Amino acid sequence: MIGAIIGDIVGSRFEFIEDDNRGKNFKFFTGTCCATDDTFMTVAIAQALFLCKGDYSTLADKTINCMRAAARAHPNTGWGEKFYRWLFDGNSTSPINSYGNGAGMRISPVGWVADSETQLKSLANIVTGVTHNHPEGLKGGEAIALCVYLARIGADKQTIRKRAAEYYPILNDKSFTIPSLQISYGYDELGNWVTCQGSVPHAILAFLESDGFEDAVRNAVSIGGDSDTIGAMAGSIAEAYYGVPTELEEQALSYLSDDLKGIYYAFELIRKRRVAR
Repeated sequence: MIGAIIGDIVGSRFEFIEDDNRGKNFKFFTGTCCATDDTFMTVAIAQALFLCKGDYSTLADKTINCMRAAARAHPNTGWGEKFYRWLFDGNSTSPINSYGNGAGMRISPVGWVADSETQLKSLANIVTGVTHNHPEGLKGGEAIALCVYLARIGADKQTIRKRAAEYYPILNDKSFTIPSLQISYGYDELGNWVTCQGSVPHAILAFLESDGFEDAVRNAVSIGGDSDTIGAMAGSIAEAYYGVPTELEEQALSYLSDDLKGIYYAFELIRKRRVAR
C-alpha cells in the first residue's frame, strides 16, 4: 500500500489547486506535503484485513471499526462532510450510498491479500460497501483493486487495460490520454472530478501511460483535479506493477505517525509474500 501512500502525500499539496502550468517536473516531496484521509483510510483497510487473519466473515465490522479508529486519531484531516458524519457518529453503521472516489483511494490492500478474482471482488465489495454502496462506488473500488491484483500476479499492461476497460470503456478511447487531460481535466461545477467515474479511469490511465513508479504518480498529479486521491489510486497500481524504490518508501514513511507506521509494517508481512514480479 506504500504506492497509495506516496501518491497521496505527493498529491496533497496540489489538492483543489488548479494550476495550468504544473506539468510533471514538480518536486516530489516537500515540506508542505502531508498524509491525508486517503492514507489513513488505506491503512485502516489494511489493518482490518490483517486482523481477519484469513477469516473474512467479520471484515465489514472490522473495516468500520478500523476506519473510525483511524479517523478519530486524526480528526482534522479534511474529511468530506458526509463521510465525516458517518465516521464520527458512533450510533450508525449504515452505508451512505456514496460514489465518491474515496472508494478507490483506500482499496489497494485488497489487491494484495486476495487469492483469486472471485475473492478479490467479494472483499472489495465488503470494504467498499460499508460506506460507498452506490453502484458507481462499488465499481470504482473493484476496478482499482482488480488492477492492483492483476499487476501483482504479473499481468501486462495490455491485459490490465482490457480488464479495466470492462468497467470504464473510455480507457479504449485513443483520445483519452494524459496529455489531453493535462489541458482539459480538473475542477468542474457538477463535482464529477471527485466521483469514481470522474477520476478512477483517469488514475488507471496515469499508470498505463507511465514508464515507472514515479512517472505514474507524476502523470496522476499532473492532470489536476483531486490530486492526492488520483495519485493514491495510480500509485497503488504502479507499486504492484513496478515496485517502489526504497528511498521513496523511506521518505513517505517519514510523514506518517507511529501508529500508522506500525500498521504499515504489519501489513508488509503479507505483501512481501505476494510479490510476483
